[in-house]
This record gives sequence, structure tokens and C-alpha cells, in this order.
Amino acid sequence: MSLRNVAIIAHVDHGKTTLVDQLFRQSGTFRDNQRVEERAMDSNDLEKERGITILAKPTSVDWTPPGSDESIRINIVDTPGHADFGGEVERILSMVDGVVLLVDSSEGAMPQTKFVTGKALALGLKPIVVVNKVDRADARIQEVLDEVFDLFVSLDANDEQLDFPVLYASGRNGYASTDMDAREGTLIPMFETIVNHVPAPKVEVEDVPFTFLVTLLDRDNFLGRILTGRVNSGTVKLNQAIHALDAEGNVIETGRASKIMSFRGLDRVPVDEAKAGDIISLAGLAVATVANTIADTSVSVPLKAQPIDPPTLSMRFAVNDSPMAGREGSKVTSRMIRDRLMREAESNVAVKVTESDDRDSFEVAGRGELQLGVLIETMRREGFELGISRPRVLFGEDEDGKKTEPYETVIIDVDEEYSGTVVEKMNLRKAEMTDMRPSGGGKTRITFSAPSRGMIGYHGEFLSDTRGTGIMNRLFEKYGPHKGKIEGRKNGVLISNGAGEAQGYALGPLEERGILFVGHGEALYEGMIIGENAKTDDLEVNPMKAKQLTNFRASGGKDDAIRLTPPKKMTLEQAIAYIDDDEMVEVTPKSIRLRKRYLDPNERKRAARSKAA
Repeated sequence: MSLRNVAIIAHVDHGKTTLVDQLFRQSGTFRDNQRVEERAMDSNDLEKERGITILAKPTSVDWTPPGSDESIRINIVDTPGHADFGGEVERILSMVDGVVLLVDSSEGAMPQTKFVTGKALALGLKPIVVVNKVDRADARIQEVLDEVFDLFVSLDANDEQLDFPVLYASGRNGYASTDMDAREGTLIPMFETIVNHVPAPKVEVEDVPFTFLVTLLDRDNFLGRILTGRVNSGTVKLNQAIHALDAEGNVIETGRASKIMSFRGLDRVPVDEAKAGDIISLAGLAVATVANTIADTSVSVPLKAQPIDPPTLSMRFAVNDSPMAGREGSKVTSRMIRDRLMREAESNVAVKVTESDDRDSFEVAGRGELQLGVLIETMRREGFELGISRPRVLFGEDEDGKKTEPYETVIIDVDEEYSGTVVEKMNLRKAEMTDMRPSGGGKTRITFSAPSRGMIGYHGEFLSDTRGTGIMNRLFEKYGPHKGKIEGRKNGVLISNGAGEAQGYALGPLEERGILFVGHGEALYEGMIIGENAKTDDLEVNPMKAKQLTNFRASGGKDDAIRLTPPKKMTLEQAIAYIDDDEMVEVTPKSIRLRKRYLDPNERKRAARSKAA
């Protein structure tokens, strides 16, 4: 059977997972009457809830060209579209021989498109450009194609890569065509383009030993570690003796290929052998991990792994030491947290974990707030309780020993009436505007080069400033000169001065002080943040004060029922972005609470004095 290995890459929300659904249906992977969820490749609970792809996942379709008896197997890797999960994309590009670049017919080439396309072009992969959602009312197909060509030129694409085939498609409606004006049909032109333009794997099968580079790591309760990647050379058979090599060529462990699985649609199917070019999952080794070479025992030279860009942001994951610790979670000890984080760092090469001296907290470094937020959300669903610090960027040094910090390219699409506010706010965060142009439909596209430090916590403020109509996309750009002090949150917070239940009688007057985060009857403790102060300083308040039950009544109807404004409830990402350096987020399976790092007010004063000194 002929074979093709291809990755589908695109910016978040440009429709690649929906397109894969249609490729499944039109290749016959699903029966006509089979009930299949939308975005079938987004199998993770968080992926379904958020509507984004987080994990790179291989699949395959068998397609038989019209008039032919022989089917062609197309291995497809669905990749994440968000820059925070770029580590997933960088690894899988070594498994494929071509890429399908999907761009929205209205939004065009966005930051993540640039990031992944640059990696693919550098590896010499030939792109197929698919302009998706051509049926949109605000489509600007030719302009988008010109943007893609300009992008390829700026990424130093060679002549062969610049001579790319173009398809015009609607993934949701299941058609693709070489005709820009087509608005119906099937995906046969896409299958044909992939088969004709993506080369078959150039591999050696005969008289060469088996080698295999691990690019994805998974776990199974029965099989143990499952290592996924592409067979580089030779053939592997069931129960064959194999060993794992690290980057230096040292043997990590020896074992047998106890299970070989190939991808068939959404399932992993056991097979007896796999040949060079196949994308497979392998079980039987207990220590081998991502970027290791799995090979026949006669092999001593490892395969070269693709280098991964370093993390730019870190957070402190600590044991939950609040007065409510252990009430809602089952995994609360530092040993459990350590083991879970080490497992994550092992399977996710974009995450780095460093243990603190006191062994009660860990510095977890990653690509961005969303990536670390997804890790925290996953852990809380597994029963963990954590204390999370404010994100901080990882600084570096240049050749002259001067401090450097990570910069991001920030692309903002906003209504023209809000563009002045956005530019003003970005200037306060030390961002420099590099481009500003109309993007159609009364929108303006503004591009900034901004220090990552200044962008922490801005997204919520940005949505308020643009009345929810603005779209912001960010991408790591470079390490550049340190920009000096950047102003953080302007408002102080309201802090509970004791423990107990919040009372509506006390919360009513406190509403005049600012915005409340808690409602009547919620359990509180000393040092917990219950709201945002309207002024710049922090204020300790008593939200537990209850009404005195006496026979005396106030005159003038002041005993009327108290009407409270519903409290502002933050999501995990909003809470992490909101807190200041001396604050933490308490995360449990059922609750997200904001608190001061030091709960005792005297300790807070001592810490503030020592910081000022």
C-alpha cells in the first residue's frame, strides 16, 4: 500500500479539526449511519470544552482514487493552533513529509501560522495552501493568498516551496476545489493534491536495522508507556528485542516490542509488524521518553531530534497551605505534586520543572499562560490542591552581560473606534507599534512588538476596552533589551480580616468600596481576597459582620432586605492574570480562591518592609 505522511497546521479557530472530520467521512472511515461527535479528533475533555486542540494526535485515512483498485494510506497529524502548544507542533514535524497549511479566508495568515510554517519550511517540507471558509461573507481570498506568499518569502522559502498548490475549501461543508468561485463539491481534489504533491516516505526497509524516534508519549493502565513516532528505517516485529538510546548514544534500557499499534481512523489497531515510513505507537519500554531513539540492539548511533524553543514564562506551584487545605482535594502532598509535574515534564518537552530548596514548591516553566493554565486545570480535575503564584517571565543575558527579556509579536484586530484606546494601553506596557492597516469590515489590524512581561494580565482589560469585539493573537518573537519597570495592576484588593461565613449584612456596605468576588454564605479565612478595592491600596475588611438580633428597629425603613450585586467570579486564567506578586491563587477541584501569600497581616507588613529595604 502506498503511504503519505502529512501534518495539518493552522492558526487557532481556522477549522483544521473540522476539516479532518470531513476527510474521515469522505474517505469511508466512518459508516454512513455512524454517529460521530463534531471535532472527533479533540478527544480530551478540555479540548471539547474550550473548542481548541491542545494535543497533537496522529490518525490515518485510507483513500481509493476514482477508477483505481488500490487504496492509499494518508497518515494525518492534527496539530494545536495556539502558540502556547507550539512544542507539540515542533516535535511532530519530524514525522511527516509535507504540510497542509490552512488559512481563514477572512483573517488570513496569523501569528501561529507564521510560527509553525517557519519550522516546516526550515525542515524543507513542501506546503499545500488551503484557503478555508471561502463561503464567509467577509472573505478576501486573493488578499489572503498574497499575504501567505509574502509570509513564505519572509521565512526564506525556496523556489520549490514558493510554487505551492492552492485549494479553496469549506471544511464545514465538505468541499475543496482549485476554482476560487466553487461553492459545492467534495474533498476529492484535496486527496488528489496530497497524493500528488506530498512525496512518499524515502526510507530503507531491506538490510537495515530498525530505528524509531519518539515524538509523543502516552500512558495506558495495562500497557504502561506508549511511545509514538515514525519508523525511520528497517522493520520492527512483535516481541523483537529493542533498546533505547539517549541523545549521546548511551543505552537507557533494553526490552521487547510487546505491542505495536498503527493508527486507523480514531483507533489504535494492534499490528504484527511496522515498516519504515509508518507512524506507529510502541509499548514495552518503561524508561524511554520523548526525543529518545528506539532501535534494534545492534544500533549504537541515535537519530537527531528536532531542537525545541525554550520556555519563556514560569509559575510557582506550591502545596496548598490555606486554612481550607485538604477539604476538597485528595492529592495535597508535595510528593504527589512533584511526581505529577515530573510526569508532565517528561511527556511535554516545552515544560521544565525545578524543585525549590524547601521541597514544598516547584518552579514550572512553559510557553505561556494558556499552556500552564491547561496544566493546572488538568491537575485540579485529577484531585490536586495547589497554590499558584503570579506568572513571571524568564530573563536572560546578552553577550555584553546586559539583562534581556522575551518579546512577543502581538497582532490585534479591533474596531476603528477602539484603536486609540488599545494603542494607549499598549504604550503603557512598553509595546512598540510596528504596523497598522485596515483589515476590512471597519476593523483595524495593529501589530506590536511587546515585552511578554507587559502582556501578563492584559487580556481581560483588553476585552473590556473593546467591548468584547477585539481579537488578540500573541507569538514569541525574540529576547531583547530589558524595558525597565512596567506598571502592574492599578487597584488594590479587599482582604478578609478573619475566618467565617460571608454575611450579606456586611457585604452590602462593602459594595461601595469596590467589586466583590464572594457572595453571601461563602466560607472565608483571614488573608483571603474577597474583592477589588476602588482605590490603589489594599484594605482589610470584616465581611462576616452579622446583624444584631435585638428588639430595636431603625427608623426610616433601613431594615429593608439587602440586595447584593452578583459577585464577580473569575476563571482560572483570569485569576492567574489578576493576582499581584504578593498574592496567590488557591486551586482545588471545586474552588478557585484568591489570597495573600502571607495570610497574617503582621507577616505581610514585615515582608513589605523587607522588600522596600
